[in-house]
Formats: sequence, C-alpha cells, structure tokens
Amino acid sequence: MRKINTKRVIILTLVGSILTSCKINFNQYSSKTNLNATRYESQITLAPFSAQNQYSKPTMPSNMVFLEKDYTGFKEALAFKESQGRYGVVNKFGYLGKYQFGKGTLELIGIRNPQDFLSDPVLQERAFYANLSRNKWILRREIKRYSNTWMRGTYVTESGILAAAHLVGPGAVKKYLRSYGTNTFEDAFGTTVVDYLKKFKSFDVSVVEGNRKARA
Repeated sequence: MRKINTKRVIILTLVGSILTSCKINFNQYSSKTNLNATRYESQITLAPFSAQNQYSKPTMPSNMVFLEKDYTGFKEALAFKESQGRYGVVNKFGYLGKYQFGKGTLELIGIRNPQDFLSDPVLQERAFYANLSRNKWILRREIKRYSNTWMRGTYVTESGILAAAHLVGPGAVKKYLRSYGTNTFEDAFGTTVVDYLKKFKSFDVSVVEGNRKARA
C-alpha cells in the first residue's frame, strides 16, 4: 500500500479552504469603461505626437488607459468625443476622420485631398496639431485675457478655449468671449461652446506653439 504523506494532505487542505473562502469580484475587470476626465476607451492608443511631426504606430492598450492632463491627453479626449478615436469616420455632415475636420478647415492647413487624409493616420495627427497651432495664434489675445477667469458660471482656460475653437471655429469663440458669453454658438449636433469650455478645461497644452501659417 502507498504511504500517505500526512503533512502534504494537511497543507493542501488548508490551501483549498483559503481559496474557497476568498470572494473575487470579477466585475471590476469589466471590458467596458467610460470616458471621463482621465480615462479613454478605444481600440488603439497613440504615443505622444510632437511639434516635429514624430509618430509612433498604434499599439493595443490595456483594458483601461489613464491619460495625463497634457497635450496627448487633450487630443485623445477630444478625439473620443468627436469620433470615438476612429480615423476612417465620415459623419452625416461630411466631417472627416478622428478629429472630424471640415473640408474648408483642411484646406486652410494645406490638405486638399479628403480621401488621402482619411487613409493616413499620420496626416490626421499632423492636421490636428497644425489646426490647434493656427487657432492658438488667432486666439492669442483672448487666451491671455480670459484664461483662468469665470464667465457666466463657466471657468475659462486655454485648453477649453482651444477645444471650443475646434468645435465651432476660432472666430465664433472670439465672438463668444468678447461678448462675455451673450453670443453663444453650437455645432450641428447641438454641442455648445460652453460644453467644450467645461469638458476640456483641465489640460496643459502649453507645448503647442501658436503659428498663423501652420500647415500639416
């Protein structure tokens, strides 16, 4: 008869009891997450894109990605709001790509072929920086005057101003700020300047340099 190792049996029994008594809540490992000020859910995530047009290929992220409050966090949060971060999207109003550009805006930064734009993630990232840079130059006086002030119950910041300019254009944002919020604007879906001022108020976009002649 095979001799039973009593000590081993006791140890295995204790381990089994401990594992049985442990209650693991797998709900916290859900594959679904919500976007808020610091979280971004997407199929891909991009490495930081610099003013020198450096680019890294998309990589598969972990289930939940925590964004810093920097330029990368700003552009990815804005992209999620615009298109859920998808490069090939064209909405029913004809706005294109990850950041939902209009054809007129693309022409201002040197892009004249929408199909090439849609199929080129690198170009889309360059376009976003170029447009942001151009808007920052156009709104440089408003950014200096109104950043870190309250307007009709809304806290105004540089990143909020630039996000709102992406939504409705720098001219509309300039009119809104100079009228102290009496001239309000919204996009075709009803999203307002105030919505973007609030949602994107907390990012540091100081790395972006204002440039009147910015091109992608």
